[in-house]
Amino acid sequence: MRERNVTVSLKDGLDARGIAMCVQTASRFRSGIYLKDGVRRMNAKSIMGMMALGLALGDQITVAAEGEDEEAAVDAMAAFLEGAA
Repeated sequence: MRERNVTVSLKDGLDARGIAMCVQTASRFRSGIYLKDGVRRMNAKSIMGMMALGLALGDQITVAAEGEDEEAAVDAMAAFLEGAA
């Protein structure tokens, strides 16, 4: 399992469009990918789960992945959430 702490740097946080793009990014990988906000752990491939997190600009989150491409999955998700992708 790989984990990385990131700060959400998307200008609009994860609005509806951002959530769809986040889920698309996560869905490119075979690994299970989760975002954790300290209390909750949501499947990054689930639109409803991502909506429930309600992430905004500046929020701290942990990206975790487990599976055959976990390192690439964490890198891609972190890059997306930090606005680099």
